[in-house]
Amino acid sequence: MGPPRPDFTNDPALRSWVPVEEGSPFPVQNLPFGVFRHRRRVRSGVAIGSYVLDLARLQEEGLLGGIPLPRRTFSRDSLNGFLALGRPVWRAVRQRLCELLTETRWRPRVEPALLGMSEVELLRPVHPGDYVDFYASLHHASNMGRILRPQQDPLPPNWRWLPIGYHGRSATVVVSGTPIVRPRGQVSTPDGPILTPTRMLDFELEVGFVTGPGNALGRPIPVEEAWDHIFGLLLVNDWSARDIQAWEYVPLGPFLGKSFATSVSPWLVTLEALAPFLVPLAPQEPAPLPHLADPEPLTYDVRLEVALVVGGREQVVSRTSLRHLYWSLAQMLAHATSNGASTRPGDLWATGTVSGPEPGSYGCLMELTWRGERPLALGDGLRRSFLEDGDTVVMRGWCEGEGAVSIGLGEVRGTVLPAL
Repeated sequence: MGPPRPDFTNDPALRSWVPVEEGSPFPVQNLPFGVFRHRRRVRSGVAIGSYVLDLARLQEEGLLGGIPLPRRTFSRDSLNGFLALGRPVWRAVRQRLCELLTETRWRPRVEPALLGMSEVELLRPVHPGDYVDFYASLHHASNMGRILRPQQDPLPPNWRWLPIGYHGRSATVVVSGTPIVRPRGQVSTPDGPILTPTRMLDFELEVGFVTGPGNALGRPIPVEEAWDHIFGLLLVNDWSARDIQAWEYVPLGPFLGKSFATSVSPWLVTLEALAPFLVPLAPQEPAPLPHLADPEPLTYDVRLEVALVVGGREQVVSRTSLRHLYWSLAQMLAHATSNGASTRPGDLWATGTVSGPEPGSYGCLMELTWRGERPLALGDGLRRSFLEDGDTVVMRGWCEGEGAVSIGLGEVRGTVLPAL
């Protein structure tokens, strides 16, 4: 019950025989999972330093023996099959990889399975059958309420009682680096709606979690068991067309203003790797209903930043942390299944925009520029209220703390292309 706690794989004294540069986001204490293409073959791997370890080759060579892995688990185009196997198998594979990468006796057999990161093409790590985006940051929800409903209570009456969310479009979940074509849609004008490219293209700084074995239809996942279903975290940019969204979202919520693209980072960082960075969730008031009363209200201190690349120059525009969430990952999953909805391996769930309490910690341009009223100054006379064609958005995440080796979630980036 509860999220995984630290074990020997998190030991800061561990060193791999694989060369890992100082400050790399992927030391042996991390070992995030992903999917890659090399010489037309698609495989699963883990990142260590500037290398990718080919898990399919390890399985073929018998180096993962003793773990109940179906044949060719890591020779497929997603991690979905591996995610279906559950936490005991996930943990056993991680522990075995730690052994193989730290004990020099294994080097002659393991080293041939290492590929340079520059030699491979990183792909989307999962094929999500469903994608859910929540609205779990109190600071973000409050700011959006102040912007959109300045004369009303910023939070809707249900916000503190349940993790609000909507179902996104899983077919448009794309891996980092995929260009983002500016979407067209209906927007409101004084003369009536028109079909036009969005003028208010925005990013949303989010963290996603991916689930494993799932539940049967009609059987909710209890909050105290929800952590057992969560494999790991990745970075998410849920691109948003604010003007399209403003016209369409009443009364049914986000649709075309969100469904055109959602970018994800290529590496899934396991909850086991994140164990040293557990922190208490902020107090919830009022107390949640019993089915959402998380016995261990915890989150992770994942440091987050957003940078814009404009005119060839990169500038960080926001820094925040996942510790600012109001609802826990377990509460989100428990709520999403509380009506008996089922989940499947590889399903993607995102936190919604993660914002902190200060202006420099807001997670989207809608907040950072207060709906365009306060444009960002980027130097050389450049300003941005919303994204323009050619702009690149880069999001990064990492964890650091006393007594632990720093690990990273890598980055998710995308460049805006003109509308077609």
